[in-house]
This record gives sequence, structure tokens and C-alpha cells, in this order.
Amino acid sequence: MSHQAKKRFGQNFLVDEQIISDIISAIRPEPGDNMVEIGPGLGALTRPLLKILDHLHVVEIDRDIIARLERDYPQGDPEAKLIIHAGDALEFDFAALPAPLRIVGNLPYNISSPLLFHLAASAGRIRDMHFMLQNEVVERMVAGPSTPAYGRLSVMLQYRFRMEKLLDVPPESFRPAPKVDSAIVRMIPLPVNEIQVCNEKLFAAIVRTAFGQRRKTLRNTLRGYLDEADFARLGIDSQLRAENLAVADFVEVANDLDAKPGDS
Repeated sequence: MSHQAKKRFGQNFLVDEQIISDIISAIRPEPGDNMVEIGPGLGALTRPLLKILDHLHVVEIDRDIIARLERDYPQGDPEAKLIIHAGDALEFDFAALPAPLRIVGNLPYNISSPLLFHLAASAGRIRDMHFMLQNEVVERMVAGPSTPAYGRLSVMLQYRFRMEKLLDVPPESFRPAPKVDSAIVRMIPLPVNEIQVCNEKLFAAIVRTAFGQRRKTLRNTLRGYLDEADFARLGIDSQLRAENLAVADFVEVANDLDAKPGDS
């Protein structure tokens, strides 16, 4: 029974067997892993994962796909290999699943950035994540300072995760073929003792503000947080732009402001 890809869910189904094999090899699943797949779709990754794993959780929003999965993997048996969670991954409580959690998925391009931020909230319970994403998004995730792709997404993920682009995936690997190139990225949460941010809300606000008008200088974008004396004390040139600061620089700014009496 065929399934028509639904544009509102950003569905593009992976069909390239070699790419599927390469992804499974990159993930290196082990039988006892606590793994969840976001958007199993037609099972390109689900089936090979189930050949190895004792159990696999999947999060799926498409009712037609859920019905197909329930036919193939009946629910209700406590020993079921596949556990289906019907609903939106953006609202799913990943912290409710057994830790350490391994997360995989071909993420819909239209929700990739907010979903990555949602998952970051559960980073302390996650062992690793392997995702298929739009190549442009992966390039932004792993970009370094003073490069065109470096921005808010880069900073907000790099302070929490070690990330590595693993392989490129061309459009013809999917049905229907998307209009963009894709890539696989590996994300490994940093140990808690390596996360240097003291006040995450303040850090996020500073990064968002700094990149909100990325062509303006830090003197202008961060004027609500720092004056010239602050820039001088921190050793940061106020004429630079947000894209010129390393992740560690943003961490230093946020921690310095958090330590000021009366600030939060």
C-alpha cells in the first residue's frame, strides 16, 4: 500500500539503500540501546534498526503512517519491539524515555531548528543524536566564527553539543526528491561539567539580541547589556559583529553579566 507524501508534514522518504546502510553504520546501534526515532515514515531506518535493537521508540504525527505502523507492529504487548508515540515531536517529552537516550531521525526541514532547541532541553539525558537535515542547516550547526554560516543556531547548539557533519545526501536519495541537498550530523551532548554557562536564559537572550541585526556592530546590538567600559574589561572590540565572536566569548559575556550584583 503506497503512501502519498504530505507537504504539510515536510515528508520526503529516504529510499537509497546505500545511504540507509551508511547511516546505520554511523549510528552503530547495539541491542540494549534506548533509542527513539523521530518521524519513522515508511521505515527506511526503522526496519534495519529493529533488526539490531531489542526495542525502538518512534514519534510520529501522521495518522496514516501511525496506522501502517500499528498494522505491522501491533501495540499493547509489553514485549513489543516497536513502541509508537503518536504526536508532534515538538511537544513530545523526550525526558520521559529511558536514559541514556539515543535519538535518530530524518527531521522535517520546516521544523528542524525549533526541534533541535526542544531536544537541547533534554541534553542531560541524551547519549547522542544522529539526524538527517537540510545541508544548509547542518552547515550552520557546525560553522565556526567569522564564516557566513555562523549564527545563532551555531552558538546555541555548540555550547551544549559536540557536532560533526558525517555525510552528504543528494536529493535523488528521497521520494519525492526535495529541492535541497541533505546531510547527516552527529550531536553528542557535552558533559555537564564542561558547560560553562551559568544563566542559560541570559545567555540565550544575549545571543538572540546579538544576531538579531547581524550586520550591526556589538556596540549597537548589545547596548542594552554592555557599555564601552564593559567591552574594554572583557577584552572585546565593540566594533566587531556577532559573527566574529566565538562561543566562548558569548559565554564569557553572559557569565560576566550574571555575576554583576543586581543583574540576572
